[in-house]
Amino acid sequence: MSLPDLQDCILDHVAIAVKSIANAKKVYQDMGLTFDPKIEEVKDQKVFTAFANIDVNAHIELLEPTSDESTIHKFIESKGEGIHHLCFKVKDVVAKTSELTAKGYRFIYPEPRLGAGGCLVNFMHPKSTGGVLIELSQRPVT
Repeated sequence: MSLPDLQDCILDHVAIAVKSIANAKKVYQDMGLTFDPKIEEVKDQKVFTAFANIDVNAHIELLEPTSDESTIHKFIESKGEGIHHLCFKVKDVVAKTSELTAKGYRFIYPEPRLGAGGCLVNFMHPKSTGGVLIELSQRPVT
């Protein structure tokens, strides 16, 4: 299966807020998914992340808060553990943020930020997307 042109959005991951990555992994491992052994800390977001491939494009991302100040901690406190956001790969997150802002969508950050795996990311505000937090992500150039 070949990748479509990255001008189109491609599902990158479904992010799940969890209290403990170690405990949450079991469900997905029992289903047959394999997690990357590296757990990354994203200090700016105050989270640990763990990824498991679903297919050639998409992943499950587990998000564990590292602080009571983390938005993931606050999410879990108010809504419980569960799906936090959908992430789509885009070719150019700066251009896509600008394009979607011009169409009336609101973003969490005025400018994209560095996220997990060295990706450049921004989040579409759920109040402008029908209640779904959507992350746009651009892979680092290697």
